Amino acid sequence: MATVKESVKESLVGTTLEPEFSAQTKARFDRYAQKDEETGEVYMTSEGFVDAIAPQNEDYHKIKRDQYAILFRVADHKKTGKLSLQDWAIFENLLAKPDAEYEIAFRLFDVEGIGAVKYDEFQRLYNVNKSSDSIPFDWNCEWATLYVGGRKRRHDMTYPQFSQMLRGLQGERIRQAFHYFDKNGSGYIEPDDFQRIILETSKHKLSDHLLENLPSLCNISAGSKISYANVRAFQNVIREMDLVEVIIRNATSKSDDGKITRTDFLNEASRITRFSLFTPMEADILFHFASLDEPSGRLGIKDFKKVLDPSWHRGLYGFRDGASEAAAGVSSSASNVLHKVLESAHHFALGSIAGAFGAFMVYPIDLVKTRMQNQRSSRVGEMLYKNSIDCAKKVIKNEGFKGLYSGVLPQLVGVAPEKAIKLTVNDLVRAKFSDRQGRIYWPYELLAGGSAGACQVIFTNPLEIVKIRLQVQGEVAKTVEGAPKRSAMWIVRNLGLVGLYKGASACLLRDVPFSAIYFPSYNHLKRDVFGESPTKKLGILQLLTAGAIAGMPAAYLTTPCDVIKTRLQVEARKGETRYLSLRHCASTVWREEGFRAFFKGGPARILRSSPQFGFTLAAYEVLQGLLPMPGSAEADAKRAAKGMGEVDPSASVREAKGPLPYLRSRNALKLILDLDENFGRPKVPTKEGWLKVPGLGRAAA
Repeated sequence: MATVKESVKESLVGTTLEPEFSAQTKARFDRYAQKDEETGEVYMTSEGFVDAIAPQNEDYHKIKRDQYAILFRVADHKKTGKLSLQDWAIFENLLAKPDAEYEIAFRLFDVEGIGAVKYDEFQRLYNVNKSSDSIPFDWNCEWATLYVGGRKRRHDMTYPQFSQMLRGLQGERIRQAFHYFDKNGSGYIEPDDFQRIILETSKHKLSDHLLENLPSLCNISAGSKISYANVRAFQNVIREMDLVEVIIRNATSKSDDGKITRTDFLNEASRITRFSLFTPMEADILFHFASLDEPSGRLGIKDFKKVLDPSWHRGLYGFRDGASEAAAGVSSSASNVLHKVLESAHHFALGSIAGAFGAFMVYPIDLVKTRMQNQRSSRVGEMLYKNSIDCAKKVIKNEGFKGLYSGVLPQLVGVAPEKAIKLTVNDLVRAKFSDRQGRIYWPYELLAGGSAGACQVIFTNPLEIVKIRLQVQGEVAKTVEGAPKRSAMWIVRNLGLVGLYKGASACLLRDVPFSAIYFPSYNHLKRDVFGESPTKKLGILQLLTAGAIAGMPAAYLTTPCDVIKTRLQVEARKGETRYLSLRHCASTVWREEGFRAFFKGGPARILRSSPQFGFTLAAYEVLQGLLPMPGSAEADAKRAAKGMGEVDPSASVREAKGPLPYLRSRNALKLILDLDENFGRPKVPTKEGWLKVPGLGRAAA
């Protein structure tokens, strides 16, 4: 029955539909609103409003949290002292506008809500909220009359006019403040006066590092005072902070050591900017404040972030004093050592996998090379293979395809420590003799490569002798009837520790010159041919090519040493010459087989070494991309791309983070605080009572 009556009533007098709000808007309102138990009304107070737009866990050391209450008046357009769900939804919608910051400031002074700011109302609100001891500002000055008209022709300001007035207000405040302190009209003020000007006009926009060191601006010139040119140049720098950061990032990325000079900054500014050119004085001011803790003249991002990041303060970036700083240094050192150990283990693991992959891919070529080098031609009938291709065909025919991989297991097991030792020692020696820019004198390059080759013999020689005996085992089985097939473990036990290092001198003679040729060639090819630099990362194809080309001369020129090593390590058959030493082997081969015998298997060695390094480097690059070191920049970037985390903000200038209502509200307050640093702060009681912004509470009479 009730439903019928309601339907008739709706058809006669109509109905009003409640506006629909998003679930997110309603949920946020319900979270911070309260309910009147008597009337059932749900509303949001000023305190709840501040909780909604200014979360407790944000940083309020610049703009105090209680100052966000000034925005309550913008949301409370009905002037009731409380917000309904509809009022909150309107304010949230306002925050979503692209020009929300300026419109919020405009609505604060548009008391009547008519779309214009009246001059008298603007003056009243300004006088109520400014500090009693603030530097005077003349609203009847020529600059102000351009926006609101002269005393006899005042006019209201529209939204575009008001926004543009706010844009230029800070500069005019600084100009008038300078005249206020420049009593004698000399064009100079004291450093303390300059500090007070900036603290009153720009404290909410600048880092603590800048604010603490403002008086030192007088040191950029010969005198002890600060000129108006200095003040104007300082203002231009802080106004163009975003552009300054872009220029610095571009310039440092092109530097070998990630640091730049004043000249580098100005040169990069000329490339990037078209109209906003920086004067020499502006560059001097920027580098003066950034270099206070690093007076070398060459500065990096870490030096500039103390100037560029307005949220920078000592607690934020872990700066400490005294004993706590010393304790932090010890902890940091221990952490760095642990990180280096873990990083070495990570590189060792990736290098092992990549090295094993490269060795496996070219192992058939290595087997053919060994068979060719072991073939003796001193007597008729001993020539089993005509060339490398003939050797490969006969191996497949007599031993099957698996014969090409005879002895592959010891190779895969031993290649991990071999590659790790070689790469690590080369990097350590290069780092020892390189300058800050990474440049190294070529004899030291040869020393680094040779040292790497010498150290790897510890692992290479046992690996090689076991591998070679396994590789020729199939050949022996076909030529010697009843020859037993031995396993790798049998060979190790039979040789013993001393026997595993048979031919070590020849191995040393081969690996030292190989690495001494290979590593310098590889690094010069990357830098001089392919143009690798701190700003240019080579692709996999370029790395493959550089590795392959560098391996060719290194492999071929050391083939004689490899032939001698192979002959010494292969077990001599019945009727064959048994070599007694490196010199005896070399002289016997020369006498019985001639000079050409020293280059047997040379082409196969080139075909093996070049692609092996190519496959190894390609695998290493791919693995680094797939499995970056946890905690590294690559790992953080990868996690951030997947939404799993963020890059460490201390590594660069901090990006603004937080809920959108908070960020937009904070930016609106920055504009409002250009009028006065204490705008919206509770005032001390005066003879007239508490001074507050109308709409935020009842003023005492």
